[in-house]
Amino acid sequence: MDRRTFVKATGVAGIAGLAGCSGGPSGGSTAESTTESGGSDSGDEGGETTAAETTTSDVAANVGMVYATGGLGDGSFNDQAQQGALQAEEELSISFNEAQPDEVAQFKTFQQQFAQSTDPNYDLVCAIGFLQADALSQTSESYPDQNFMLVDSVVEAPNVASYTFKEHEGSYLAGLMASLLTTRDFSAGAGSTTGDSTSVGFVGGVESDLIKKFQAGFEAGVSAGSGDVDVLTNYVGGFNDVAGGKEAATAMYNSGADIVYHAAGNTGTGVFQAAQEQGKFAIGVDRDQSITKPSYADVILGSMVKRVDTAVYNAIESVVNDNFQGGSVVSLGLEQDGVALIEGDQLGSELPQDVTDEVASARESIIAGDISVPSTPQ
Repeated sequence: MDRRTFVKATGVAGIAGLAGCSGGPSGGSTAESTTESGGSDSGDEGGETTAAETTTSDVAANVGMVYATGGLGDGSFNDQAQQGALQAEEELSISFNEAQPDEVAQFKTFQQQFAQSTDPNYDLVCAIGFLQADALSQTSESYPDQNFMLVDSVVEAPNVASYTFKEHEGSYLAGLMASLLTTRDFSAGAGSTTGDSTSVGFVGGVESDLIKKFQAGFEAGVSAGSGDVDVLTNYVGGFNDVAGGKEAATAMYNSGADIVYHAAGNTGTGVFQAAQEQGKFAIGVDRDQSITKPSYADVILGSMVKRVDTAVYNAIESVVNDNFQGGSVVSLGLEQDGVALIEGDQLGSELPQDVTDEVASARESIIAGDISVPSTPQ
């Protein structure tokens, strides 16, 4: 029985005592991701400290993962972050424990529980998502000897390595593809465009500077494809509101949009549901969602992937190699393969060649500096 099977079989009840003694997060889910579950179980308060993790002394490093709200199973942001930890577990012989906060107010608690744990001592605590920045600015100051990494925001502290992405660059390519397709008659899978559409849609999770980078790039790409296409925008207000995502996207499709791009975590599942019901298309985010959400692959044109897994893995590797750079800020864009537009698993081969060629050309132009993509909506 491997360690992850042991985690699942032991369950929370058998581990609660160890979790309480260690000071790490207690209760909650196993370390496995169920990408089709549509999100974490309600009431899940975080990762669990396992017997294997607390008694194993030959691991290269112990890592704590505090995920964004929405939890594992989103087929998107959190699952992508977990992939980096799983890769490090396999290749670097590390051990990691996970916490899945239900709300922003829990971030500080889980960060501190990992930081003050003594069994095990965590060599690195990963804070996944920009909403953790405020809590981490306090936690990092309270625990100056603890190494932290943060995804999607910057905390200026000597014990925090910050990783950001140029989401606007990848979103530009998504907007360009959407614009080029919505202005022609095109059908594939379960979706179609009419050719006379003058709008596409963008569904965001929490309205914030970060998510507005997705919006800004998408809008710029749409304009580059056609000056006659407008972008309908709706911020649902959360990253785990499937019903809200479906309602927002349905309204856009009913208003004439053929294609909706989301940057909304598990809320985006509702966008895919609406696309199927309306016979339209959607564009995923963070991971190749035609793979992680296969039941919607027949309407997912592509996904703007964001290599959060790379950021997590690189941070863990730096700790293992004893060259962790606290206070550093790493920005990953198209040139660094930190973001990319990936064609859908089912629909990619159906995309018109001239569209894929123009998107590929735009990618090279952005990398060369010939196209400057705005990071704030115009």
